[in-house]
Amino acid sequence: MFAVIMMLLVVTLTTFAIFFMIPKWAGSDPALLFVGKQSDPEAIEGIRQKLSLDDPLLVQFWHFVEGLFAGRDYANGNDVTHCPAPCFGYSFRTEQAVWPQLTDAMPVTLSLAAGACVLWLVGGVAAGVVSALRRGTLWDRAAMGVALAGVSLPIYFTGLLSLAIFSYQLNWIDADYTSIGDDPAMWFQSLILPWITLAFLYAATYARLTRATMLEIMGEDYIRTARAKGLRERVVIGRHAMRSTWTPILTLLGLDLGALLGGAVLTETTYNLPGLGRLAVTAISNKDLPVILGVTLMAALFIVVANLIVDLLYAVVDPRVRLG
Repeated sequence: MFAVIMMLLVVTLTTFAIFFMIPKWAGSDPALLFVGKQSDPEAIEGIRQKLSLDDPLLVQFWHFVEGLFAGRDYANGNDVTHCPAPCFGYSFRTEQAVWPQLTDAMPVTLSLAAGACVLWLVGGVAAGVVSALRRGTLWDRAAMGVALAGVSLPIYFTGLLSLAIFSYQLNWIDADYTSIGDDPAMWFQSLILPWITLAFLYAATYARLTRATMLEIMGEDYIRTARAKGLRERVVIGRHAMRSTWTPILTLLGLDLGALLGGAVLTETTYNLPGLGRLAVTAISNKDLPVILGVTLMAALFIVVANLIVDLLYAVVDPRVRLG
């Protein structure tokens, strides 16, 4: 846990330094991004004081971290704006607090990542296991061919193709996003295509990984011993072979799921989903540094937490980790 906290602090400091120092080195004043280039010098100086942009970087960073836990006051004389915790600052463009924007977008990204994860785990792992057990058959060649296509085809191609066929041409699916609180059935329908598109991409990788791992494990001594004892094949596969297979799968899952929770940029942009990915794209286009910083830190948090959970799951799926 200490390592996780230190990692998040290092990521926060590095990200903060990048977003607030590089613009200065490039000759761009963050205060100008907030008030606009046509503002008078007095307004620019007021914003610089209000955002503490003239303070040393470490002082600015301390105020930022303090705001995450205790809130923060942005003051310029009698003009005081209180940002409640967790405070990620205010958008340079909308002048709205960043944290509510993150919490509004987060459920969309969580829904997208969770649904796609279930599909690609079930489909990819199952296809990989069957391909390994039927090595060299027509099924094996067909499954690996589809997996190769899934890895090769980019999201924006498969996403736009699915929209063109199922939404615009056949009118089977309404692609406009609907919140689950407004209409659960329409929410499910609006996420079917994004789920399948993401699952097609990731399931291909998991199918290939599962197949390769299973082929290696099936030649191990303990698998031959289990068969020699007269155990049923499904017990040999399910109880012995799959336990070792899950270790590399969980490793990859922690990275993929953490990255997706930080914002599936291409998928959300293609399907116009108001998640963290699209929020990041909009903020980058508008040079909205506080929003970009907030999304980046959320992505880092998700990746660190996802990998921590994966490390804990290792002991569940593989007894050798507990013994070690």
